Amino acid sequence: MRKPLVLAICCMSLFIVGLDATIVNLALPSIRRELGASVTGLQWTVDAYTLVLAALLVLSGSTADRLGRRRTFQAGLVLFSVGSLLCSIAPSVGLLVVFRMVQAAGGSMLNPVAMSIITNTFTEKRERARAIGVWGGVVGLSMAAGPLVGGALVETIGWRSIFWLNVPVGVLAVVLTALFVPESKAARPRRLDPVGQVLVVLVLAGTVFGIIEGPGEGWTSPLIIGCFVVAALALVGLLRYEPRREDPLLDLRFFRSIPFSGATVIAVCAFAALGGFLFLNSIYLQETRGFSALHAGLLTLPMAATTAVFAPLSGRIVGAWGARVPLLIAGTGLTTAGVLLTTTTPTSSLALLVVAYAAFGIGFGMVNAPITNTAVSGMPTEQAGVAAAIASTSRQVGAALGVALIGAFAGSAVGWWIIAGCGVAVAVLGAATTGQRALKSVL
Repeated sequence: MRKPLVLAICCMSLFIVGLDATIVNLALPSIRRELGASVTGLQWTVDAYTLVLAALLVLSGSTADRLGRRRTFQAGLVLFSVGSLLCSIAPSVGLLVVFRMVQAAGGSMLNPVAMSIITNTFTEKRERARAIGVWGGVVGLSMAAGPLVGGALVETIGWRSIFWLNVPVGVLAVVLTALFVPESKAARPRRLDPVGQVLVVLVLAGTVFGIIEGPGEGWTSPLIIGCFVVAALALVGLLRYEPRREDPLLDLRFFRSIPFSGATVIAVCAFAALGGFLFLNSIYLQETRGFSALHAGLLTLPMAATTAVFAPLSGRIVGAWGARVPLLIAGTGLTTAGVLLTTTTPTSSLALLVVAYAAFGIGFGMVNAPITNTAVSGMPTEQAGVAAAIASTSRQVGAALGVALIGAFAGSAVGWWIIAGCGVAVAVLGAATTGQRALKSVL
């Protein structure tokens, strides 16, 4: 009985983190009107959250392996709840962005740590695959349901209510974790890597800042060129510095595995498609079509419904036959949705939108379980937190890049074509990299 309960507690906490990553999208037009935000400000409202998550996930995973997974998980829940409360009272876009970063700092302690708890609770291979399938389904469902829940809350109560939702759930999860989740640590804790952490932050922040601010500042401006130069130099430094450490923040040996590297790139592509889709779709439905937040949220119901159906199905397929089939289906669904949406106009039929959203939901629902299972399969259990953190980081990096890059093409078909391209990449990489050698053979 304890195992399903531990899984349920982890999934409940992950649900609010995944929900928060996407629920804000339907509130963006309301935030823009009330706080006077620009399109760039809206991009930062979304990307500040995903950037901090991406930057801190690996650190949080290794910290949990060192200090205790339950303790870190509870600390993350508290910080996430406090950040949510602060977001609900933010008087300006600038402070909202700052409070979103506080939220994300807490959220970074939840995703990888929850996966590490699950990995150490479900030790049998098939049992673990099923649990990961449930976890992937919850993550996918929460992110897909975000626009629907957000639309309903924004329309009935106001955009600030989307952050109130997290507080009681977070408090309940803290209590249940204390009662039912056992404490666990790695047998040999990893040492901190502050230099590697700084280099990761510079790579991510420099790249995303340059992409978001480039259209406004000018791609050839010293500021933007400087951002990309700093990001490139930090990446070179990371690649040279990390292999020399006994306990690096990013163990580059993991990437010698074709399946692990493939899963990482697939996650970036899939979540870039999701981040870009949600950002573009919110603006299209509310500002181009003139729908209310509630109506826009209801229109995304086909996406949430198909994700809810296909995410757990994906976990079962992975457990029975491996990752290749669900990844091919995922790529096909994302590509189909992107291509269909390139044809949208201010008067496109709702039937076209429903079909496109359903196709996107199928694709996104299928992609989570194979990514996660590939990342942790064959990984030593004492490094489960780090492995899960790298998989989660690739998701957040993809979401941040998707909002930054695809969001720059709001109002044109280019953004939808990029989403279709991401779908093609998922299918091709899924076919090419799955079924290769196990990760443990290269460690």
